[in-house]
Amino acid sequence: MATLDHQAATWLAFDFGEKRIGVAIGNTLTGGARPLCTLSANPVAERFARIAGLIKEWQPQSLLVGLPVHPDGSSHPFAQRCQRFANQLSGRFGLPVQLEDERYTSALAPERDEVDAQAAAILLQGFLQGLENAKVHTAQRQG
Repeated sequence: MATLDHQAATWLAFDFGEKRIGVAIGNTLTGGARPLCTLSANPVAERFARIAGLIKEWQPQSLLVGLPVHPDGSSHPFAQRCQRFANQLSGRFGLPVQLEDERYTSALAPERDEVDAQAAAILLQGFLQGLENAKVHTAQRQG
């Protein structure tokens, strides 16, 4: 996986599942994220064609994939599939891909209709806030 540049950048986030993949978009300039769409996880060729279209349309600098973790922090059995998906994204599109703990994102999604895309937006929003907090913390230490 590539090293991430924390300057102003557009991100696409993915809540990967066996049947559906929620997608969200956000950027580091505003620190905001919003649900974008939900893709069918299968067939695989169609999945990656749709993702290629989203990448062409939104031109993100980086990608984020949710990593399932048990509430106690231990590894979830599905985590390996998410890691594989992240590796495929990196290999196919040549973009930096970050994995992020997705605990409770689906439970926090307010509507059931677009739960996967909303979960991706919650994941990305939390990640972007973490980047901003790290930037502020670093600036305070240097100042």
